[in-house]
Amino acid sequence: MPAEPHDSRRAIVAALAANLGIAVLKFVAFLVTQSSSMLSESIHSVADTGNQGLLLIGRARARRPADEQHPFGYGTLRYFYAFVVAFVLFSLGGVFSIYEGVDKLRHPHELESAVWAIAVLLGSMVMEGLSFRTAIRESNAVRPAGESWWQFIRHTKNPDLPVVLLEDSAALVGLLIALLGVVVADVTGNGRWDGVGSLGIGILLVAVAIVLVIEMGSLLLGEAARPEVVERIRRTIDAFPSVQRGIHLRTEHLGPDEIVVAAKVEFDPDLTVAELAATIDALEVEIRKTEPRATLIFVEPDVYREPAG
Repeated sequence: MPAEPHDSRRAIVAALAANLGIAVLKFVAFLVTQSSSMLSESIHSVADTGNQGLLLIGRARARRPADEQHPFGYGTLRYFYAFVVAFVLFSLGGVFSIYEGVDKLRHPHELESAVWAIAVLLGSMVMEGLSFRTAIRESNAVRPAGESWWQFIRHTKNPDLPVVLLEDSAALVGLLIALLGVVVADVTGNGRWDGVGSLGIGILLVAVAIVLVIEMGSLLLGEAARPEVVERIRRTIDAFPSVQRGIHLRTEHLGPDEIVVAAKVEFDPDLTVAELAATIDALEVEIRKTEPRATLIFVEPDVYREPAG
């Protein structure tokens, strides 16, 4: 059985605090060194900090109760804000870093006080590593046993954890690229290596952003529940008294912790209308016991017909 829904807010707050502190350190180092890689990393951390803020805003707005204009609630806002995060990462983080890298390759200049940049990058790695450790711990609480990290990112219905995991991992790799760029530029006296570092950071961020855009776009469009969840609901329907068979079943996530269930079911034909209504009500209660995230359930009585041909 998959893990129960888990609050990922701790991972977001940890990433926000780390990125805010790192952004300040990197900007100070950039002002001292005038390093292109440091500027790219500074913008990267500012973008990441803003992204965590957007995720928190999305979580807060998604908690609003359903109303007449939005009868199914606001749960999909979490997917929308995560999609915006991916776009911000692409435009503000990736594209800017690529532009800065190309400009530095065309107009290189020698680094100033490279020791400052190296010290800040090493300190940033420590802070980013702590944030990444929190994201790993929170993700392990909900990642099904035997599922790889890539499968988890592809299949989870929680938009926050993939964003934080990919951002933190990209940040660690980006810091390493920036460190290599600064060190090589300082050792060789060739400022173009600093530009190469910035260019590498930009390409990395664009790649991560594309993955997030694809995954968050799919969630925003509407994804079915995990196959094991669908199968549990199907077995609950088929095993329920007075049910002859489940004809078909559809599910869709309205948010990480909200699933709409639509089922067409064949019931005992001898049931009266009142008995049928009571049976459907009882079946909905049983489905919610099986899957608490099934917040909206629609059961349509029907008669099974053999497929034509």
